[in-house]
Amino acid sequence: MAHQGLGFFNAKGQYFKTPDEATASDLSSMLGKIGEGDSLAPGIALMLLEKRAEIERIFAEHDEMVAERTAHEAKLSGDADNVTALPGVDRSEAS
Repeated sequence: MAHQGLGFFNAKGQYFKTPDEATASDLSSMLGKIGEGDSLAPGIALMLLEKRAEIERIFAEHDEMVAERTAHEAKLSGDADNVTALPGVDRSEAS
């Protein structure tokens, strides 16, 4: 008797029983061959999928640090004269 099923496909159109398997296959393809002999990419792909929340948190923190650095650099370059002169000191003499 015919029956209906649910399947998942990776970017290459290969069938997988679970979304994790399909996603791990795509991640593995993206990583390419890693290591000597059999590639380590499939195992790394599964680990990336398992630790997704932690990885996303790390990348969010990274993005925040990059944004802070960019803002700091923009402030410094846009405000080159950000030094307050001491009273009684002529800045033209110090140069």
